Amino acid sequence: MMKLEYAIVDIETTGGNARGSRMTEIAIRIHNGKEVIESFDSLINPEKDIPLAIFALTGIDNEMVRHAPVFGDIAKRVFEMLEGRIFVAHNVNFDYSFIKHQLAECGIKWAAKKLCTVRMARKIKPGHRSYSLGYLCDDLDIPILNRHRAGGDCEATAILFSRLLQWDEDGVIAGMIKKSSKDQRLPPNLPADQFEALPERPGVYYFHDLKGKVIYVGKALNIKKRVGQHFSGHNINPQRQNFMREIYAISSEICATELMALLLECAEIKRLWPAHNRALKKYEPKFGLFVYEDMAGYKRLAVGKLSKFHTCCMMVNREYDAVKLLSGLVDRYGIDTRLCSFTNTKLSRQDIAQTAIMAHLPPVDEHNALVESALEELQRCRPTFALFDKGRDGNEKSCVFIEKGNFYGMGYIDSGCQLSDIDDVRDNLTRYAGNHYMAQLIINYAERYPRKVMNLAHQ
Repeated sequence: MMKLEYAIVDIETTGGNARGSRMTEIAIRIHNGKEVIESFDSLINPEKDIPLAIFALTGIDNEMVRHAPVFGDIAKRVFEMLEGRIFVAHNVNFDYSFIKHQLAECGIKWAAKKLCTVRMARKIKPGHRSYSLGYLCDDLDIPILNRHRAGGDCEATAILFSRLLQWDEDGVIAGMIKKSSKDQRLPPNLPADQFEALPERPGVYYFHDLKGKVIYVGKALNIKKRVGQHFSGHNINPQRQNFMREIYAISSEICATELMALLLECAEIKRLWPAHNRALKKYEPKFGLFVYEDMAGYKRLAVGKLSKFHTCCMMVNREYDAVKLLSGLVDRYGIDTRLCSFTNTKLSRQDIAQTAIMAHLPPVDEHNALVESALEELQRCRPTFALFDKGRDGNEKSCVFIEKGNFYGMGYIDSGCQLSDIDDVRDNLTRYAGNHYMAQLIINYAERYPRKVMNLAHQ
């Protein structure tokens, strides 16, 4: 049986991600399972300026690397040392992403099994205050010479690795090396048992940072499978690299249906506003139908862009939808079009100059009564209903409630519970802050599955 060898690696770089930054130094120690048998160290000319913040951290400046080899000059040597060996580093995905990316730029295809000494230490020596290389080495009396230089950090990592091999009495490292092991792709600070404990059911999952703060909320039909997809593949996108490093814990909440999972995701993003959730912003409505009173006392209906400073009668996704809505009200109630604005306008309470010179305008009271009737129709058209569906188990049913066209809340009701009116439904649900997007999801779902709908009269 071929004996395993390990390539322990540390690099210094111009920045935090492989796509936009370059290596400035590399150190490799070949370990045979007992000791280091070969070493390689080199400064690297990154072919770009080294930021002052990086110089302050590492002491490497532009002058030091001016006559150093570019990575292409040492790529073959680096590949020869890494090929066929297990790649070991502290926060392994950082070093791995840079080397894989820059080898690929040189036309060299390379992939390797990985071992992260952060994850190894967490499993074999749990309970430390921190698993950064500096703190860990202090706790374990491992000397670090030339901290934040590739050679010094690599030497310390090699000593740490040797000790972890000696302390590993339960075969932890052998399990981590297996191709199927989640440790090959999980974020360095995430305990593997938290991932393994995730349910394979619909619901919402939360990624937490070191302080427990939620940094991302997602929904899934299969929570465990979806979370695993976040960690698969080799992605050097800087946002993803930073995201992976920030994940220290995962929690989840099971939902009975995909719709409830989607609604809970939206509600939690709205409540928590996690740093790494961005996609749902685009679903917010952009236009609305507004009513305001001009200086002559006429109530005017106008299509306008939504803003936090105005309250509208109805929100819509597109300007076309708002114009169509207003045109329908004008036709049904005979509202004077001269007192309406059908194009996107900057709303103002001031009188429009034309009003004073318009001839034969309807009486103010008569016109305003027509507008009030049109607005009452809008209110009447807003549905109030409950959507009942399967529960998380056979003893309950799920319920999503729309009140006057707005998402009110959702929850789970005992299968034997008798509901007689709207208050009975409300009392069994959890109240959530909703928005237009969430309401439209529910209304569209109700249109597709009318048998699941219970219409309720509003009292």
